[in-house]
Amino acid sequence: MRVISADGSPIHAEVYGPEGAPAVVLVHGWTCSTRFWAAQVRDLSADHRVVVYDQRGHGRTPAVGRAGYSTDALADDLEAVLAAPLEPGEKALLVGHSMGGMTLMAAAGRPGWRAHAAAVLLCSTGPSRLVAESLVLPLRAGRLRTWLTRAVLGARAPLGPVTPLSKALLKYATMGPGSAAERVAECARIVHACPRAVRVAWSRVLAELDVEANVRKLTVPAAVIVGTADRLTPPVHARALAAALPDCVGLEELAGVGHMTPVEAPEAVTARIRDLVATYVRSESEEVA
Repeated sequence: MRVISADGSPIHAEVYGPEGAPAVVLVHGWTCSTRFWAAQVRDLSADHRVVVYDQRGHGRTPAVGRAGYSTDALADDLEAVLAAPLEPGEKALLVGHSMGGMTLMAAAGRPGWRAHAAAVLLCSTGPSRLVAESLVLPLRAGRLRTWLTRAVLGARAPLGPVTPLSKALLKYATMGPGSAAERVAECARIVHACPRAVRVAWSRVLAELDVEANVRKLTVPAAVIVGTADRLTPPVHARALAAALPDCVGLEELAGVGHMTPVEAPEAVTARIRDLVATYVRSESEEVA
């Protein structure tokens, strides 16, 4: 499905599962793509209508000019995607990982969000202070760590091919120490496929991101998941979100799991999605009844 966002940018989206089934919208994070949700799509599409899309510049969604990368663009794209496959007023569970969770926060309160959000699942994400709170560099918190982290995450150097060294670095920065080799390789292939210019452009947005004020606009039931070994968005963010959300329906901390929760712990994330859908989302047949 080709969706057109508010500024005219085309967005690549995909829809799986039977018509009329309860709807789930999965929003990926920085340097990822629809492929990041492969495990969830395989499982959920048997009895859910699953919508995934590539954030601008990722996967099969084209890159844009530098001015086209912003939190407003994230929200615009989500609104456009929600309007395309969902019927007017049709409610869905919205699931966001990392920058995808920030997308949900950026769009909170908008008309399209209010029309389609039945509940929300925020995975490995935070609303602000992403660079200051990052634990990627094993240094004491402060100006030096923040400056170095900003430089590392915003580095213009190409990632190059996937190698044993690059997989080891990716695992250290984004995954738990016990992550299976095949899941590390899967994440590496996805991340390395992100164009350098897109990676850098979004890193600048994330370095300055502040959607704290929008957390209070997430007025639907909202659950939070984080890995205890998450270095990019450590549990301090998840705990603060759980405390600030108007209707938090649970905070789950996955022991030993890193930042890539849907890939590292697909069974746990999918089970939480199913639970939230069963509790808060109705199928079209149920709506008619």
